[in-house]
Amino acid sequence: MKIYTKTGDKGFTSLIGGTRVPKSHIRIESYGTVDELNSYVGLIIDQEIAVHHKDILKQVQDRLFTIGSSLASDPEKSRMIIPDLHAEDIELLEKEMDTMNGQLPELRHFILPGGSNAISYCHIARCVCRRAERITVHLAGESTVDEKVTIYLNRLSDYLFTLARKIGNESKVPENQWIPRV
Repeated sequence: MKIYTKTGDKGFTSLIGGTRVPKSHIRIESYGTVDELNSYVGLIIDQEIAVHHKDILKQVQDRLFTIGSSLASDPEKSRMIIPDLHAEDIELLEKEMDTMNGQLPELRHFILPGGSNAISYCHIARCVCRRAERITVHLAGESTVDEKVTIYLNRLSDYLFTLARKIGNESKVPENQWIPRV
């Protein structure tokens, strides 16, 4: 099997269901951004962080593939059965954040990204996640999008912020607090 098909050489690609759309289509942008996010999550996993965090992030990567397949489907024409998100996927992120927050000092300032590679990668992933969420919300205004997708992306960005704080805490890296000039 060849990795290249040449079917996209003129700037169009196919959604699951066969519909051809320009590669600049908002649906392509949405799942492409989710794919970018998934790559950054992989980069976080590659860091020296607790095994528990790696295990949760591997589940996140699986859910991001689920989201990508959902966003890559033409809601009008696809008959393919694709995996879907469950309320438990969102609840897992909430549970993890509650646990981490219970072990962290109270948040009293905005936090500037940085402190270590792992912390910075969490913040980059958080920003890409927010972008994916914005694009998906835009897409949902034009087409059918499972509401759990936008909820999951919203929770995931919060999870990545909390994970950045937790990794810093575990590594004894002081938080880079933003103290505004006034």
